[in-house]
Amino acid sequence: MNPAPADLAIVIVSWNVWDLLRACLESIVRQSEPTDDPRLRRFGPDGAATLRVLVVDNASADATPSLLPSRYPWVETILSDENLGFTGGNNRGLEALGFEVAERTGLQATGGKLQAGTIWHISTPATFHLPPSTSPHFVYFLNPDTELLPNSLWTLYAGITHDPAIGVIGPQLRYGDGSLQSTRRRFPSRLTGFFESTWLGRLWPGNPWARRYYVDDWSPTVRQDVDWLVGAALLVRAEALAAVGGFDPGFFMYSEETDLCKRIKSAGWRVVYEPGAMVIHYEGRSSEQASTQRQIRFNRSKVRYAGKYLGPFWAEFLRRYLLLEFWIQLMLEGAKALLGHRRKMRQERITAYRQVIASGLRPE
Repeated sequence: MNPAPADLAIVIVSWNVWDLLRACLESIVRQSEPTDDPRLRRFGPDGAATLRVLVVDNASADATPSLLPSRYPWVETILSDENLGFTGGNNRGLEALGFEVAERTGLQATGGKLQAGTIWHISTPATFHLPPSTSPHFVYFLNPDTELLPNSLWTLYAGITHDPAIGVIGPQLRYGDGSLQSTRRRFPSRLTGFFESTWLGRLWPGNPWARRYYVDDWSPTVRQDVDWLVGAALLVRAEALAAVGGFDPGFFMYSEETDLCKRIKSAGWRVVYEPGAMVIHYEGRSSEQASTQRQIRFNRSKVRYAGKYLGPFWAEFLRRYLLLEFWIQLMLEGAKALLGHRRKMRQERITAYRQVIASGLRPE
């Protein structure tokens, strides 16, 4: 039996965060209820809409692959034998939903049919296509380190369904302690890359380029159109996804949501921030397990985005500037280590900075 169509599909890409993933799924359970179809759940007033949930596991070494199918049999589980990154994982989820995405890897289902508790394995060169009629009307990309607060799911869904011009809508994010997380953004300018999450930006935190980028001139309590939103929780219209072909696989992680919103806006859709919907985001818990690689991928993605939209000259200039920053920090840490100040920590930082510099920060 083919999977029944759903109004909304939630796609979660997970890597070694079983406890966080479980909390995320439980927050979905609290805002929905089961149906006669084991794949579908209802949510909203009087169960007005249906949803299905796909979890793409990026070769986790923790308990996720073994516990997820048994603890949450209504979740459609996709197991990868390699870490596809945030972008690759989301694209595999989209492909399982019937969307055409770039550089597809085939999907092969255990038993050949999708059913409750089915485990999918990604393989090459096998291919699998779901009928277009099973594709949802909307896709909610959700990080595993998030928890939906009460009514947030319906608030976002109602917001996008009531305005056909909206291609992307996102909630207000809160840290684990309840404080506000900055999520609204304008598209990067040629100067943004020099101040966003850089040493120079920390030296001059109130600079006008950073303030513009982080939309500091608009209140975070007001519903508003934005250029793009942090990708921890993004609800996207299916037509918008189909128009742009999903995420750009050239971004392993970081900047992928910037690029997606850029292409969706260029196709004529709106991107909207909805503070009436709130989501807890334990930021970075999925990626902090490899902090050096995180630095490399974050900065590589900045360079790639600059090359894609601002031109090769600015991308190369930005790459060299970022490497210079790491060289300066390397020398400062070396000097502090020579003075005997917290040598173990200094040596760890020196090793990390050397690895970042050795990578060259050239996009893969």
